[in-house]
Amino acid sequence: MPLINVNISSDQVENKLDLLKELSAELANLTGKPEKYVMSLLKTEVPMTFGGNDDPSCYIEIKSIGSINPLEMTKSFCNIIESKTGIPSDRIYIGFEDIPPSQWGFNRTTFG
Repeated sequence: MPLINVNISSDQVENKLDLLKELSAELANLTGKPEKYVMSLLKTEVPMTFGGNDDPSCYIEIKSIGSINPLEMTKSFCNIIESKTGIPSDRIYIGFEDIPPSQWGFNRTTFG
């Protein structure tokens, strides 16, 4: 049920699948939830501006049923994105959403 959705304004990712796997494993680790329920998405070359210019930037959404720790997750995912793309942490925004179990669908039902 944890989801990480990464939007990057450039195409500075050398191996997208490796990045997706690293994000998935880290989200499972940080939420304490089984990775078999984690989904990771990556969109590159997304038109965006940050601070009034179009220098490379990144927007990340993290959603989960509980187990969200914004401070710890911000540090970890900023480090991963910066190391894999060169986008500096001061050009990364992260939004967090704690989803009620009844509002998260999976396998023809919901989690609550």
